[in-house]
Amino acid sequence: MRWSRALKSAPVAALAGLATYDLVQKKHALLRNFPVLGHGRYVLEAIGPELRQYIVTDNNSERPFSRDQRRWIYASSKLENNYFGFGTDNDVEHTEGYPIIKHRTFSEVVPASSPHVGHDTPVPSAKVLGGPRGRRHAFRPQSLVNISAMSYGSLSAQAVEALNRGAELAGCWHNTGEGGLSPYHRKGGDLVLQIGTAYFGVRDEDGRFDLERLKALVDSAPVRAIEIKLSQGAKPGLGGHLPGAKVTPQIAEIRGIREGVDCISPSRHAEFDDVDSMLDWVELLAEETGLPVGIKSAVGDLTFWEELARLMGPGDRGVDFVTIDGGEGGTGAAPLVFSDSVSLPFRVGFSRVYGIFAEAGLTDAVTFIGGGKLGLPDNAIVALALGCDLLNIAREPMLSIGCIQAQKCHTDKCPTGVATQDPWLAHGLDPDLKSVRAANYIKTLRRDLLKVAESCGVAHPALVDADDIEVLYGAQEARSLRSVYGYEPGWGRVSDAQAAEITALMAGTPEGGSAAPSRHAQR
Repeated sequence: MRWSRALKSAPVAALAGLATYDLVQKKHALLRNFPVLGHGRYVLEAIGPELRQYIVTDNNSERPFSRDQRRWIYASSKLENNYFGFGTDNDVEHTEGYPIIKHRTFSEVVPASSPHVGHDTPVPSAKVLGGPRGRRHAFRPQSLVNISAMSYGSLSAQAVEALNRGAELAGCWHNTGEGGLSPYHRKGGDLVLQIGTAYFGVRDEDGRFDLERLKALVDSAPVRAIEIKLSQGAKPGLGGHLPGAKVTPQIAEIRGIREGVDCISPSRHAEFDDVDSMLDWVELLAEETGLPVGIKSAVGDLTFWEELARLMGPGDRGVDFVTIDGGEGGTGAAPLVFSDSVSLPFRVGFSRVYGIFAEAGLTDAVTFIGGGKLGLPDNAIVALALGCDLLNIAREPMLSIGCIQAQKCHTDKCPTGVATQDPWLAHGLDPDLKSVRAANYIKTLRRDLLKVAESCGVAHPALVDADDIEVLYGAQEARSLRSVYGYEPGWGRVSDAQAAEITALMAGTPEGGSAAPSRHAQR
């Protein structure tokens, strides 16, 4: 009888032990939040290849990120084997718009011998941010890849801290998002301070922009640049939207809003109402802070961009950088029609804006930053070939710290604690571990971009241009990226001087110069 009772109680004891372990361990936020039950997800994921023999979903049919793409990010973040065997399962022959990178057989660039090149090697920008306009705190970004705007509020405190600490480990910057600069952004990573239409963190009691508060804020933190948010790819023409369930007392205090009430930013800025007044405001911010100042926008009607290029022509005023966000970019919450159908996708929108600046002869005076699913090597290299100088990535770093693409960001019920303010759900995310995974992923992406550059016979990914990529249209036709987007000869390339400088930097020679130290270190 005793043996019988012991046998019957064994499963219960085992489950209790497993539940205890799940609650204590820190590697998997899902298991801390859903002990025992969470293992079902990993079991199904492990036998996914076998199950797919009997179900419709394949490795590339899911959106926004396919299973293959997520697997690559997860493996990269853990420094596990992120290779794929047996060949591509993409339908190359029948996929319209499929990009093909053209390698070179011979090149003056000698491939690095280490398979981990780029992991601990900075891959700097080819341009100095704010240099052409002589900003007092101009600097060369030391990472081609940086963490894009995601506000504290949209993300949990633990997620913001993990990303900021990961940015420090990876040597890249971390954009605050429009929700203001929180304590969790002050964990060591360099910052780009984003200012949205509601001026969170830099506004007075009446909600108007306060220049003195801005100056005090940038003096108190490692802010390297200021980004004025005009619109976002996933919801252009709308202000940011933070559901009331996510507006905690701390977030309300940081933003200067009411706790528990939906926070919807205005759709337009109050400090300027046209391109001319916007440029005046840009110059005011740059002069008062000494920082490079740029804009972030989705692309729709091109009138704004044409006017911006025209007014920047004389050279007395101008933005230091332009961040183009594609319509396929992510968001925590947006109406479906905006996510699906408003603003141009990245490649179309960016190429049109770049073309306007190229025709005006302004491409060397502006640093171009791209955003919208560019945290994948193939998308990233196409963006660089089109003329991007830097890449901003958001959802991919979210995946690296535990996001499972549950698409519950707008509900405050993110099961892995990334995009929620629920204390129980957020506690499962351990910033100590996840910051390392974010850094591992960013370093791996830079490594792969370096390897693609070597395959193309150039020293730096920014030197891959629109002639190095062809776009397939079925099995019988391919056109160069230059032809597809109507680029003139020379468009998409950095200047010869910039190319020589970045090649020297990659080779470690002194004539390439060095990046300025931290703005705060200079003081």
